[in-house]
This record gives sequence, C-alpha cells and structure tokens, in this order.
Amino acid sequence: MEQTLVIAMVGMLGIGAQWLAWRTGWPALVLMLAAGFLAGPILGLFDPEHAFGPLLEPMISIGVALILFEGGLSLDFRELRHAGSGVLRLVVLGVPLGWTFGAIAAHSIGGLEWPVAVLFAGILVVTGPTVVMPLLRQSSVNPRPAAILKWEAIVNDPLGALCAVIAYEYFRRVAEFPDASLVEVVPPLIFAAIIAGLIGYVAAAAIAWSFPRGAVPEYLKVPVLLTAVIVVFVLSNTIEHEAGLVAVTVMGIALANMNVSSLRSIHPFKQNVAVLLISGLFIILSASLKFEELAYLNWSFGLFLLALLFLVRPATILLSLLGSSVPWNERLFLAWIAPRGIVLVAISGLFALRLKDIGYDGTALIGLSFAVVVTTIVAHGFTIDLVARLLGIKGSNRPGLLIVGSTPWTIALAQHLHELKTPVMVVDSSWQRLTLARQKGLPAYHGEILNEATEHNLDLSPYSVLVAATENEAYNALVCNEFAHEIGRDKVFQLGESAEEGDRYALPPGLRGRALFESGFGVEDVNERQAQGWVFRKTKLSEAFRFEAAQQRLPEAANMLLLVREDGTLRFFTHAVRPEPQPGDTIISFSPPQQRSPEEVAAKRASRRQKTTAAEQGA
Repeated sequence: MEQTLVIAMVGMLGIGAQWLAWRTGWPALVLMLAAGFLAGPILGLFDPEHAFGPLLEPMISIGVALILFEGGLSLDFRELRHAGSGVLRLVVLGVPLGWTFGAIAAHSIGGLEWPVAVLFAGILVVTGPTVVMPLLRQSSVNPRPAAILKWEAIVNDPLGALCAVIAYEYFRRVAEFPDASLVEVVPPLIFAAIIAGLIGYVAAAAIAWSFPRGAVPEYLKVPVLLTAVIVVFVLSNTIEHEAGLVAVTVMGIALANMNVSSLRSIHPFKQNVAVLLISGLFIILSASLKFEELAYLNWSFGLFLLALLFLVRPATILLSLLGSSVPWNERLFLAWIAPRGIVLVAISGLFALRLKDIGYDGTALIGLSFAVVVTTIVAHGFTIDLVARLLGIKGSNRPGLLIVGSTPWTIALAQHLHELKTPVMVVDSSWQRLTLARQKGLPAYHGEILNEATEHNLDLSPYSVLVAATENEAYNALVCNEFAHEIGRDKVFQLGESAEEGDRYALPPGLRGRALFESGFGVEDVNERQAQGWVFRKTKLSEAFRFEAAQQRLPEAANMLLLVREDGTLRFFTHAVRPEPQPGDTIISFSPPQQRSPEEVAAKRASRRQKTTAAEQGA
C-alpha cells in the first residue's frame, strides 16, 4: 500500500476515534487503540513497519519528543504552591519505589527473567501526559490531585526512559565484563542526563530572549520552535540514548516559566499538533502489533497486571506520600489512577530489540506493554469519575458559566442560574463593581481575566461557557477571542453591537464572540431596558406545557436568552442559532414587567390585606 494512503488512513482513524470519543464520552485512547488494532493485525489494511520501513522508529521518537515538549509547556511552577510537596515525593521517592516493586512483580509474578523485569519496571514508572491529560479533561477533579497527576505524568516520562537506559547499560556492561558494577554505569548516565537538561534549558533561554525582541518574525516562530525541539532532542540523544526526552521536557517546562508573552499566540497550534501526534502514534503503534507478540501473554501476565493495579501502584503512592500534607482521600485517588500511554509502548518496543543484542529475550515486552496500556486505560478511564465521586474530590458535573463583567444585568443573570444549580463565576477587575455580587452571595473573583496569573489563581475547568458583558464592547471581543481557543468559538458570547449598522467603529463579526439574543441586544440596549424594569424570568417546560404555551404566557416583547437542559447544558439563543426547546428544559427570558389590569391589582392588594389580618389575629 502506498505510504500516502497509509498516512491518510492513520489520520482518518485517529481523528475519527477522537471525534467518536467526544460524542460518546468514552476514553479516546481506548478507541484509538481499538481502531489501530482492527486496521492492522485483524483486518490487515496496512502494516506501518512495511509502509515506513527504517523511518518508523525515528518518526515515533520525534513524535514522543514533541508530545513531551508540549506537555512541559503546560507546567507552571505556580501550580506547585499546593501540590509541590506531593509532586516532589512522587519523583524522588515514587520513581525508585515503583521501579523496585515493579521489578519484583514482573519477575516473581509475571515470570520475566531479572534483567528484562528490571528494565521493564523502569519503563513502568511512567504514566504519561498523552493519557492523563485526556482523563483529567473528561472528569472534573479537584485542582490539587489533578495538578499532582499532571506533573507526575510529564516529569516521570523522561525519568522512566532514563531508568530503562540505566538498566540496559548495566546489563550490557555485565554481559561484556561480568565484574562490572552500578558505580561504573550510573554516574555517567546521570551526568549525561544533566548535560541534556542544560541543553534544553539553554535552548529555552535562547527562544525566550529572541522571540520578544523581534529576532524571529511572527510567521517563523512556530517553525523555529518545532525545529529547535527536534534539534535539541537529536543532539541530546547523541550524548546518550533517550537523554533527548529529558532535554525536551526541561525545555518545555523552562519556556513555560519564563513568561514569554509571544508564546501565547502559538498555543492553539501546539495543541493541534499534540492532538494529531497522539492520534497518529497510537494508531501506528497498535497497528504494528503482531499476533505472535500477543502469544506471550498468559495467565501469569494477567496476574502481573492485577498486581500492577492493586499492589505496585498503591504501595508506591502510599509509601511516597506517607507523612505528607496530601489528604488521605486524594492519596487513595492517586493510588488508583495511573494510566500508561505512548512512551511505555515506544520505549518497550525499542528495548525489546536491544535486549536481543545482549542475549536476553525481550519479545514479550511488546505484547505486555500493550496489555498494560489497554488494561490501565480501560480500568482508569471508565472508573475515574466513580472513584473521584466516592472519595469526595470530584467537582460539579454540571457545565458552568463564566461571566466577565459585574453589572446589574449580569448579576441578575448569574442569580437565576445560581438558583438552577449551574456553577457561575463573576469576574471583574473592580472590587467596587463586585459589591452587588458579594451581597447576593454569588461566587466572584476580583482580578483581570486576561492576566496570566488568573489561570493559576482561579480554577477555570468547571466553566464550559463564557459571557463577556462589560460596558466596553471592544474589551468583550478581546476576552472572547482569548478564550475561544480554549473552550471553543461556539462557547464564547457577548452582547450585540450597539453601534448602528454601517458605523465605521463597529467591530467586524470575526473579531467578536457570538451575539446574545436573536435581536442582537447590545450593552446600551440591555442597560436601558433594565432601567425600565425589564427582568429575567425562568420558565420550566414539560410535556403538558411546551415552548409555544410558554411564549404565550410571556409579554410580546420578551426576548429568549438561553435554555438550561436537565443535565445542566446551556444553550443560548443568538442571532445565528436558535436551540430547539424540549420538555424538561428551563428557559430564561429577558422581558418587560407584566402589565396587570386594575382588577388584578385590586385582587392582589385584597389578598395581601387578608394575609396581614390573619397574621395579626394569630398573634
């Protein structure tokens, strides 16, 4: 099969699996592994090794390096204020403990000979951002355990590769010189890792210095950055095998903490690259699996997988965090969640071949690494919500609304949504403007939403929809553009343009968020109507009371703003989209005050007098 056709199939299967995961809520990696296995060993549609030949290994290596670099860019040291001690313990104590326990289990339960067991256990200390990050995105977990899992995944990936290199170099040296010791092997490898880390840091410093000073034009920043990552990876690997993973991880973390403002513009691109690489690599690796490699899996390997899930990981976490400030419910959660991903499979396949060169049979590592990946992704991917809920560390499942701008109109909207149990947060840079929100008991954040520090001081993960409704329409558009890349262009809204059509100062539609209301009310429009007594109204629909009946109950001038589904999903009425109301939905409308007839007013007053008289007689 032509290579171009194979590339097209890999892309189609990988992105198709990602889309299906989005539609169904299933773990994306499970679907990608299933798609690759189905296309490769089962149906025989293509064989990556035959299609790409000797280029397959460097393609996978560079792809893993770029994924680790992208993961490093997401690590900010400010996240370590609450999770720092836990992360440090899982790196300093967790890696050697996990390596030791894993080696014992692989040899005594899995039946691997000691050299193969020790090397494989070194790789098993990785968890991997390619699997942890999607799990955290699909499940709302409290910030501290989520931060610990994220840091552990990204930092331990290169450390797991380094552990495998140490084990391999030691047994290779023993095969040549039986009297060789660890002292002869470990210090040079540690020194090589330090040199690789310094190379990554210097590269990050060079980029941080050159980008803001205009030394690189805007259109070349992404190519220069990606090329620099590949050069750093290859250069470090010439010093020592797999040291390049240490270098690119250090490079990513360093860049993330050097406050390079010009890097914000490439975040959407790097995220897209990461999605493409993860999808492609999982399809390629699972399609490369052979049935003869699976033949090594037997009941002893099944027991080893159970030991890995229920003995090795829990013992590693609980001993590493013994005496720490991490609460016990979070420790138990961390003890269960440890999915493995691309790095485990890629490095296992690499060392399975190298072990043959020094007289050991490492063929079982390929099938066993896939078994570990599938088992951990399925076990943890389908239970993370349940475990988090049972341990009390799960946030709200209901989609939340982030409101930028504290005005009487936004406070009234936030109050109605708060009554419907929708997570709401009002953000404003003015403490005075937030007074009304605090008086109403609404969650509020005092700060500039566009400030990078806000991302670390305010947990934005519960909020899937944003409404920018300050008095400044240009600022609202800027906020919508900034957050469109993170939560989706169709999830950022602002009030319509108040300027008259054809006004030269009107903002182009492409620069704005989606306009609220079908009528396109602007800031001045809603302020004027609220001053006239317009209010928000909630209307619950049912089988007997449908949308048409609800419209008849409301004043003719009422404007539908949004509907809230029974599961909390928010759907806004805009100039471009009109959601279809269903029984069970709650509609929030913005409408003028109801005009009562004189008879209705008199009846209301009489009822109020009767209640007052009854209360006085009762007293």
